[in-house]
Amino acid sequence: MGKLMSLSDADCEKLLAAAVQASAHAYAPYSRYKVGAALLSADGRIFSGCNVENENIGSGICAERTAVVKAISEGATNFVACAVACATDFRCYPCGLCRQFLSEFGAGLIIIVREENGYSIKTIGELLPKP
Repeated sequence: MGKLMSLSDADCEKLLAAAVQASAHAYAPYSRYKVGAALLSADGRIFSGCNVENENIGSGICAERTAVVKAISEGATNFVACAVACATDFRCYPCGLCRQFLSEFGAGLIIIVREENGYSIKTIGELLPKP
């Protein structure tokens, strides 16, 4: 929970804005559910990602995993928080596969989810208690 205290409201809002912006780039012709994620690395860099669907459902990738893959490919492996947002919906939580994927980087990883009147914060450990 120590990392939770290090995120200011401004940090959370900045990450959520980046996630909403990333959702605009989503390729979601089948579900029309456009999701964006913004991942904050320990060194302060933000990596964003969006979902990319495919006609073969198993071939698509979620926004959270896209952001992690981009970060890893740029040399970042230590993460503090991940904001998740859907442009048309609130309470867009990571799916089970993304929860498992994100848990690879620590149970203390903070997940920020956009709400109608702000945001909520959970740790990945709370969302996936027994990875």
